[in-house]
Amino acid sequence: MSPHFLSIYALAAMFVIATIWPINMGVLAFVGAFLVGTLLAGQSTNDIIGGFPGGLFLTLVGITWLFAIAQNNGTIDWLVRMAVRAVKGRIAAIPWIMFGISAMLTAVGAVSPGAVAIVAPIALGFAFRYQISPLLMGLMVVHGAQAGGFSPISIYGGITNRVVEKAGLPLSPMTTFAASFTVNAAVALILFMVLGGRALMRIRQDIEPVKVPHVLIAKPATGPQIFGDSEAEALSRRIGEEAGGSSNKLVAEVEEGNHPDGNLYQIVTLLGLAALTVLVLAFKLDIGFVALTIGLVLALWAPTMQKRAMAQVAWPEIMLITGVSTYVAVLQSMGTIDFVGDSVAGMASPLLAALMLFFIGAVVSAFASSTAVLGSLIPLAVPFLQGDTGVGAIGFIAGMAVASTIVDVSPFSTNGALVLANAQGIDKQVFFRKLLNYGALVTLIAPVVLWLLFVVLPG
Repeated sequence: MSPHFLSIYALAAMFVIATIWPINMGVLAFVGAFLVGTLLAGQSTNDIIGGFPGGLFLTLVGITWLFAIAQNNGTIDWLVRMAVRAVKGRIAAIPWIMFGISAMLTAVGAVSPGAVAIVAPIALGFAFRYQISPLLMGLMVVHGAQAGGFSPISIYGGITNRVVEKAGLPLSPMTTFAASFTVNAAVALILFMVLGGRALMRIRQDIEPVKVPHVLIAKPATGPQIFGDSEAEALSRRIGEEAGGSSNKLVAEVEEGNHPDGNLYQIVTLLGLAALTVLVLAFKLDIGFVALTIGLVLALWAPTMQKRAMAQVAWPEIMLITGVSTYVAVLQSMGTIDFVGDSVAGMASPLLAALMLFFIGAVVSAFASSTAVLGSLIPLAVPFLQGDTGVGAIGFIAGMAVASTIVDVSPFSTNGALVLANAQGIDKQVFFRKLLNYGALVTLIAPVVLWLLFVVLPG
């Protein structure tokens, strides 16, 4: 049997095992990458490790750590109170505000994961406080980021336009942008109506007399592991009081969620979050490194306040997404992705080939880089797009762009992983399955709908 088919079957087996048993799929994927890479692809361990998504790892760690610090010092609570007052008690407006902010960030040049990483923690804080569906809030943020993702000055838009221009195909950047925004906004409207939006429209809450409780972005771990050694644990307040002495100030307990709004540390934290936005969007700096740097400054400012933040990083989710990404990198290195793409592009029917490319773009992007998909699948379609096949290049490019990015709601993509990592007050295993089911539904339905809208009907 071909190594390409064996590697695809191995990926399917991982899904089955992770679904039946409570085993982190990231562990399965890392082991799969090792076995498939060494036994089927002839890769060295250095080659396999080279596929590890270091940038994604830093993004997830840096953002979840930084927002854990912001949670612990009360800044997230303060932001929630200010944002709720801004909507004048119209709770139904909150999901759309989050959609609009995400779309604006990506439209002006933010990478989609960067926008989601900035907005998702605050959006899910709203969901927890006001009993809004966390699935609705998370999906509104992701679809908002994808809605603005293909503006002519955006990252996705720039990549797609360069690939199309290099291939010598007709170019219409605004058509692609309009397609992405319209489709994602329509999906967001459907989600809003299905996931409780109609009930929210009947609610108008007088927020002034309401005391917003502490918003828990991440639950801290307890026990010696949060300090790193047993000596630090022995110096905690409880042990110190039992021994009749005083605790070490570096490990003294901190009462979280009981901080006055607008204190100096919160202002500095808010400025840090604003600096994160500016440095990532305007100066194109890596969001992971920037988040870690700002987090370190805040940690040095108040070491006791942030002591539990590292235990609040979403390690299981990070393991999952980096493991799957590493396995997909092995598949790309051994040529499995190209093998599938070449097989489809060589089909006799151009319309059917277009549909299959839409499906491949959606499936691969649900687990790997949407940027890589856009850069690799569009060139595969050049032969029949240049011929007299009845497939319009502009419509195909727009449909392929949306099909390859709308599936980023998958919990295995960067955006879906960020939503999963920042979910709060719910069973994350259940939330993961909801994201997985929705992602699978979108992956199956979106390519067909987009193919009909942008390829079949215009022809």
